[in-house]
Amino acid sequence: MTLTELKYIVAVARERHFGRGAEACHVSQPTLSVAIKKLEEELQVKLFERNANEITVTPLGEEIVRQAQSVLEQADSIREIAKRGKDPLAGSLRLGVIYTIGPYLLPDLVRQIIERTPQMPLMLQENFTARLLEELRTGEIDCAILAEPFPDTNLAIAPLYDEPFMAAVPSSHALAARTSVTAEELKKETLLLLGTGHCFRDHVLEVCPEFARFSSSAEGISKSFEGSSLETIKHMVAAGMGITLVPRLGVPKEALNPPAAAKKDKSAQPPSFITYLPFEGHVPTRRVVLAWRRSFTRYEAIAALRNAIYACELPGVLRLS
Repeated sequence: MTLTELKYIVAVARERHFGRGAEACHVSQPTLSVAIKKLEEELQVKLFERNANEITVTPLGEEIVRQAQSVLEQADSIREIAKRGKDPLAGSLRLGVIYTIGPYLLPDLVRQIIERTPQMPLMLQENFTARLLEELRTGEIDCAILAEPFPDTNLAIAPLYDEPFMAAVPSSHALAARTSVTAEELKKETLLLLGTGHCFRDHVLEVCPEFARFSSSAEGISKSFEGSSLETIKHMVAAGMGITLVPRLGVPKEALNPPAAAKKDKSAQPPSFITYLPFEGHVPTRRVVLAWRRSFTRYEAIAALRNAIYACELPGVLRLS
């Protein structure tokens, strides 16, 4: 039994496909298949059910794959311990970020990491919460920036900041003349949401119960459209198709703090098609956290990442320690 063989069975279990598993391991499919068959013969157990359309893991195989993943993590820990003896921050850090945080946090975060810990480059991936949790479990990424709530997966969690939402309305809309808005006032508006799978969609429906209660009622939200990203939805708002909620970091700086010269000479300002309004009364908020496996041993890397995040501007959010 070798670490390479354990790596192969973990990859096939994750991909549910021998070809994709081989591709993930950067080997040919025959090489991977022969190695797995050899391991099955050595263990005298069947790890995978090989059907015409898909690969399934046997019940005993599931247990062996979990143990194989643990062994691989421990082997990586040995390498990390050796690296830490020279430089605790040496080597890349694999960071996952959900789609509704990445575009707004990463530009500043990457700059902070380059300035503070150039020996620890970030390998970045944007994805859905569910997929990032799975990749944390299988060791494909080291840590992830997520928004609560999400299922308890026995991860180590460090709160980063509480981020309020703001309403984005077309500048031609009657609400655009207001200085603030309530969730009650948004009930009868056309709400633009992210598609299913985006946790921000669920956050909006959770923190604004009016939306969930009236979304299917003719007396509530008249229609609901879906977009693939917050930036796409903003364009739909600008086009007058409806309103939406955005996280505070997703609000452009110039939308709230136009330059003094531009305030005096409005003809010099580019046309603004979206007005961002804070909520009055109960302010919908999401908590953003950093999550990592408890078995991950690069504590200094996690601390350095947290410090880099705290060094970012993060306007309008409540930093947590």
